[in-house]
Parts: sequence; structure tokens; C-alpha cells
Amino acid sequence: MRRALLGLASGCLGLSLFAAPAVAQSYNNPQGQQIASAAPAGNYGGGFLQFLLTGGQRAAYNEPGAAYPGVSQPGQPQRAIDPVFLRQEVDYAGHERPGTIVIDTQRKFLFLVEKDGKALRYGVGVGRDGFAWTGVEKISRKAEWPDWTPPVEMLKRRPDLPTHMAGGPDNPLGARALYLGGSLYRIHGTNEPYTIGTSVSSGCIRMMNQDVIDLYGRVGVGTKVIVM
Repeated sequence: MRRALLGLASGCLGLSLFAAPAVAQSYNNPQGQQIASAAPAGNYGGGFLQFLLTGGQRAAYNEPGAAYPGVSQPGQPQRAIDPVFLRQEVDYAGHERPGTIVIDTQRKFLFLVEKDGKALRYGVGVGRDGFAWTGVEKISRKAEWPDWTPPVEMLKRRPDLPTHMAGGPDNPLGARALYLGGSLYRIHGTNEPYTIGTSVSSGCIRMMNQDVIDLYGRVGVGTKVIVM
């Protein structure tokens, strides 16, 4: 396997530098459901790190299992999700076999190749500058509500981080994780859905919880993953 590393990657978590605005734009998806996210109470996770960096503004997750719900809590910051990053079936002109995952890091899309020139397209967050990478891996393990243990390199950069965090809604790995080969990289959920469509992580591919749950049910260990 050949991998081009564009920077030293050490773990998944990207410290979000976005302060969610107090008022969100609202978008409607094709089914007419409003898309938004608001901050619930919590302890740690990406939202907690956002809290540390932004002086009190916290970002949250969309409730797992719901289909892109609109969440509204008075007085809480909100940020809309651009509808281009919502899950949808699209035409696909690539030559990969059905069942292959292809991640376009420039456009911030993950494609699950289907038959007959189609693919399921999901919006994703990708590695920020210095942590981007390309290559080919296979899914080596799957986990529901995974625990998160920051790697040593990340703890050196951020000694204030917890050394271990149990799986759950506040965990930055979100609802599901697909581990890529023997690397530190994963495709995983997030408790910061407003970061989808951005370059924000330390190399992992993050998805909205609803989307990673959907993808998790469609692929198995051994699935080929192409990051480009």
C-alpha cells in the first residue's frame, strides 16, 4: 500500500476553531425537514473542547437515529448544515467495484459505490492542514458507541484532555467507528455535526451520527476504503 502523508497525523480528534453563531440559517432538505443543531448539556467530547477554545460557546450533536432533526433550545448557539452534505444517491462515474468506499477529501464527500453507475454520497469532515492524507486501507474493525483514548502525541499537544473517554453522546467519535487497517485513522461519527464539510480533524473522517450509523449497517470488515 502506498500512502502520501501531507503532515504528521496523530489521532482523530480535531480541535474545532469554529464558534457557532448565535443565530443559525435554516435549510430544508428534500423532505422538508429543518436542519440545525443546538447545544445540549454534556461533560466532554468535541463540544467540550469547543467550550474550552471559544470561551463558553458549545456545539452539540444531532440525536442519533433521527433523520436530520431540527433541534431548537432557547438561548443556545446554532449552526445550520448545508444541504449539499446531506446523504443522497447520486450518479457515479468511477471504476471502483460496488461496495467500495471512496473519500474525496477536497470536496468533503464520502461515496459508497453502488451498482449501475450510482453511489450513496455523504458529507464528511476531513483532516485539517498538516494532517491530510491519501491512500488505500480496509476496514479492520467496527464499533458501536466507541470509547476514545487520545494517542500519546495528542496528549503531549493537549495535556488537558482526558486520557480515556467512554462511548456516548459526548464522545468525539460519535455513534459508530470504522477502523482503517492498523492506522490511527477511523471513519466515525461526531458530536459536532456543524463541522461536516470542513477540514477540521487530525486525519480521521467524521460523519454526522445518522450517516455513520447508516454506513455502518451497509459495510463490513474488509471493505476497501480509498482516500483521495
